[in-house]
Amino acid sequence: MPTFSKGLLMVMLFAQSIHQADEFRKCLDKYVRQRGNEEIMKVYNTLSKKKEDFVPIEEGKVRMYVCGPTVYNLIHIGNARPMIVFDTVRRYMEHKGYEVNFVSNFTDVDDKIIKKANEEGTDASTISERYIEECKKDMEGLHVKPATTHPQATREIDGMIEMIQTLIDKGHAYAAPDGTVYFKTRSFPGYGKLSHKNLDDLRSGERSLLVSGEEQKEDPLDFVLWKPKKEGEPFWESPWCEGRPGWHIECSVMSKKYLGEEIDIHAGGEDLIFPHHENEIAQSEAANGKPFAKYWMHNGFLNIDNKKMSKSLGNFFTVRDISEKYDLQVLRFFMLSAHYRSPLNFSAELMEAAKNGLERIVTCVSNLSFLIKNAGDGAMSDEERAKVKEAAEFADKFDEAMDDDFNTADAISAIFELVKFANTCAAEGSSRAFLQALKEEIVALTDICGLEVEKKQELLDEEIEALIQERQEARKTKNFARADEIRDTLLGRGIVLEDTREGVKWKKA
Repeated sequence: MPTFSKGLLMVMLFAQSIHQADEFRKCLDKYVRQRGNEEIMKVYNTLSKKKEDFVPIEEGKVRMYVCGPTVYNLIHIGNARPMIVFDTVRRYMEHKGYEVNFVSNFTDVDDKIIKKANEEGTDASTISERYIEECKKDMEGLHVKPATTHPQATREIDGMIEMIQTLIDKGHAYAAPDGTVYFKTRSFPGYGKLSHKNLDDLRSGERSLLVSGEEQKEDPLDFVLWKPKKEGEPFWESPWCEGRPGWHIECSVMSKKYLGEEIDIHAGGEDLIFPHHENEIAQSEAANGKPFAKYWMHNGFLNIDNKKMSKSLGNFFTVRDISEKYDLQVLRFFMLSAHYRSPLNFSAELMEAAKNGLERIVTCVSNLSFLIKNAGDGAMSDEERAKVKEAAEFADKFDEAMDDDFNTADAISAIFELVKFANTCAAEGSSRAFLQALKEEIVALTDICGLEVEKKQELLDEEIEALIQERQEARKTKNFARADEIRDTLLGRGIVLEDTREGVKWKKA
């Protein structure tokens, strides 16, 4: 079975004289372009409730929409899970050679935003713009790539009015006397196909669909597309009344504008399946007359110490809260430690375990970097070539796990196996080409997961370099008093020295 890693092995053996990382990556990128997509990925589709072969609508391209946050406060760790999960899906798609058009919105008009604005005595746009910027900071900390497009609901009002009018013209929506526009749920025969709910059984779930003015509905299951303004709320002109859009219509319009009428993947949290995503399907397919999304992906819930996250329970954590105790790379690593569709329990003990697990990988890469710096320029030995081939098998396991509905838990296990292998066979005296090959394999796989495991250290100035060298000489001549003095001096400069079997290492205090 041809895999990425076996191809990587061919590149390394063909160009083993290449030692610089940038040159190595050029060869690797050229190989990936030539290889194309030979393995079929399996994606669990909420629509069919089974794993399906992933075949994009347009060869080599993926159009993907992920529902983003409502920006009225700092994002919490529940918001972070879909961000991390679907960023990783995107990264793996790109690793496989796909061109990914990734759209994730900001809902910047909502009751919660308006309430926050009223509490602060300001306007809704001030609140939403503030928290969009704060969200972007947290996304950067989580190493979540910016979307191809981050549309905002308030900038797409004209498109929403146009789609609502189309739905009215086609008999799928109607305007009530007060200007509220409702979608005729029963006019869409496929309603319930995503959530696998029967219309006749939905009366028990009406409360999820109702808003003010429900007595005007032709059917209790109809839902709002446009609603009249209230005092103190932002509003826009429309053919029906001064008001603002319902929540569900936003994503239908933004997905169509930036990705087209038919898209490959629509994703979000499990809580969005009903009614939000169900309503999106009804609106989009009724208006456009085409299937909306080919694959629907949903991540599982996040609990805190086996309880639902809630401010009333005192177990509500923002991403910013977590950043005060942990590097956000640890939070990302923790989120990927379970399959995205599985419920995930957050606890201090599990975060510590994630911190230790990530540190194992970081330490391995750091040790390889140190060995590379001091290694000779000779070609790989036959034994090293055999070990590189063996190392490639762990990367094959990574790809196999990710191809199976993006199983990051098993993919990370494969990385740990590779790290253990590298720790065992990398040693002083190994060729630089061999050490570089091991390091590049680990870094490449962790990068797909959005994990930065290669620490970027500043160069020491000449004075500190000289002191480290002097200390080495002092130790050789058994002048331990001077060696200790230099160690203390460097510590005062914020530099910690570590004497290891591979040699002297340093890090910032």
